Amino acid sequence: MNFQDIIFYIFSAILVTSALGVITVRNPVYSALLLVLAFVTCAGLWLLLEAEFLAITLVLVYVGAVMVLFLFVVMMLDINLDQLREGFWKWFPFGALVALIMVGEMTMVLMGKYFGLEEMPAPSAQDADYSNTRALGRLIYTEYVYAFELAAVLLLVAMVAAIALTLRHREDKRSTNSSKQVQVKKEDRLRIVAMPSEKKE
Repeated sequence: MNFQDIIFYIFSAILVTSALGVITVRNPVYSALLLVLAFVTCAGLWLLLEAEFLAITLVLVYVGAVMVLFLFVVMMLDINLDQLREGFWKWFPFGALVALIMVGEMTMVLMGKYFGLEEMPAPSAQDADYSNTRALGRLIYTEYVYAFELAAVLLLVAMVAAIALTLRHREDKRSTNSSKQVQVKKEDRLRIVAMPSEKKE
């Protein structure tokens, strides 16, 4: 066992432990912090696989932006933990069934003949001028272009749905209606009133 294997097993143990902590801890702030630890550890594993662009993207985008935003939202919201735990035992059988199915699928993958050091060896060393970003971009926009476009459409639909679900109309807040503004005529805006003139004394 060389040094790279030791680092891999250390990162894998930290990743599995932090991922379990995300779904087991009761405090949502701790859960978000453990998810940040899982992302950073996963970035370290990608560095071992010589996927530098994906590792940097994971740290900058998810840890640096998305998870910080999640953490701020969780800290600002007044979350009632007792209300969240009300339906735990109601949905526990369904959750346990899904967990067993996922464990079975992962066991089949890990114990299969297509998984192992012989079938999935470590990546070969690349030249100094090798660009991981160029290789990733070539794969995305050639072999996986349809999957990439489908993922973009799904993210767009999810963003529109999130905006539509969180949009609330308040009665005490003044807002403009662009469709009514376009349909307004000059007679609706200006009214001429005839008044008798008065002499100044």
